[in-house]
Amino acid sequence: MAGLSSSSSSSFQTFASRLLLLLTVLPLTLAVFAFVLQWRGGLNDPVTRWSPDHHEFPGMGSASGGPVVQASSHSDCVDLLGRTHSPSFPYFRDWKFDYASDLRPKICIQTSTSAGLEQTLPWIFYHKVIGVSNFLLFVEGKAASPNVSKVLETIPGVKVIHRTRELEEQQAKSRIWNETWLSSFFYKPCNHELFVKQSLNMEMAIVMAREAGMDWIIHLDTDELIYPAGNREYSLRQLLSDVPGNVDMVIFPNYESSVERDDIKEPFSEVSMFKKNYDHLPKDVYFGNYKEATRGNPNYFLTYGNGKAAARIQDHLRPNGAHRWHNYMKTPNEIKSEEAAILHYTYPKFSDLTSRRDRCGCKPTKEDVKRCFMLEFDRAAFIIASTATQEEMLSWYREHIVWTDEALNLKLLRKGILTRIYAPMVIIQGLRESGVFSSVIESAAQATLSKDQFLLSVESSNSSRETTSGAITSRKIGKTFDSQATARRVLEFSGDTSHPLAVAPLSPPGLDDFSSETQMFSESQ
Repeated sequence: MAGLSSSSSSSFQTFASRLLLLLTVLPLTLAVFAFVLQWRGGLNDPVTRWSPDHHEFPGMGSASGGPVVQASSHSDCVDLLGRTHSPSFPYFRDWKFDYASDLRPKICIQTSTSAGLEQTLPWIFYHKVIGVSNFLLFVEGKAASPNVSKVLETIPGVKVIHRTRELEEQQAKSRIWNETWLSSFFYKPCNHELFVKQSLNMEMAIVMAREAGMDWIIHLDTDELIYPAGNREYSLRQLLSDVPGNVDMVIFPNYESSVERDDIKEPFSEVSMFKKNYDHLPKDVYFGNYKEATRGNPNYFLTYGNGKAAARIQDHLRPNGAHRWHNYMKTPNEIKSEEAAILHYTYPKFSDLTSRRDRCGCKPTKEDVKRCFMLEFDRAAFIIASTATQEEMLSWYREHIVWTDEALNLKLLRKGILTRIYAPMVIIQGLRESGVFSSVIESAAQATLSKDQFLLSVESSNSSRETTSGAITSRKIGKTFDSQATARRVLEFSGDTSHPLAVAPLSPPGLDDFSSETQMFSESQ
């Protein structure tokens, strides 16, 4: 009996030893096998698949089409618009940024711009990522230069419209000139002139968008990004597809950038802190922190606070200024987005002070700037940029625009006045590192100059001062001899209330509004 027990124990020990040996050898064998396969090219690990030199979109097999042409490292311009040299996960590589005709809704963004490629390319491709299919760019200045417009015209879904004499003559025949809703902005310089020009361009864009089969149209400046928060996807297409069919217009409140440095170069990639709109804050939080959030400036926001809108394309649609749309035959049914917003990058670069100064020929006096600018902060900035030294301007910029008080920033972040938004930064950095921007430039260069010559010419165009071409917009275009008669004819319609006045850029509510509201509430009690 003892012998049997000893034999069983010996067999168990032998079995356990063999099992332990098997469990030790098997993983080592698999590891060696995997190493051999990878060494011979038979296996790609995830890091290899998603490296900058691999051209497969994560989660997808290799599609047709060869690798994206890589930017040469010796060109500073390519580095600006192309990839950085840091490791990246190129999620956008080989994405064609074009959409099938059956994807709905089809969204068009229209803009009037003079910006260069360093701003326009990230702006376009960010909005392509969130679902915008078509862009109508009314270009002037740097944007209208031959090399810049050549690049823009190669992008799928982008139509470039130059301010030619033919365009001006066509816009001179617009019914806008014979109506009252925009007439208060006629025959005034600078921002008023731009406002009229934007409205005329929006009117033409409606026709173009409709002919292209678009469902929605949005007017947006190239220093603004749509932030489609509040839906299950980070997608403007998804957001608008969920809008009820009886809604004609969706208003997106705007958030304003709050820069934390005075040396910002690429705002879309470097700014993450924004001041939330009044419409997205409880009243007690907004007014309770108003003075600290304003920091001595004239208003809660530096510039406008009444957002931008998306309009459903339909019969009789017309612009109602740069911030809203209207309809000649009915009052649009509108809703206001509770979470999605427009991110407005306001004076994010120190150079923005002088660029605004150079666009307007007004005198730097408190009285004269009222003719040029609609908002108080723009007036103050123009006077400083026109009268102060470089050092004085930088000091003023830091005091009024840059958020350097970390304790205040943290307090307002906790209160909800300020918020951190990283998605646009991440998307645009991913686009840059994937070589999307440099590939667009190189594709345009192949049809013209050599790559280095082309990039140098683009850089030269971007650094040159804006031209003054097409600077007639707030007065009757084309046949200017009857402008005064047109002005008199406009005044005759002053009693017509069928068309509401154009919605100008408006500041957010101030403490006076809060006092008036409180007083009205007390009187009602």
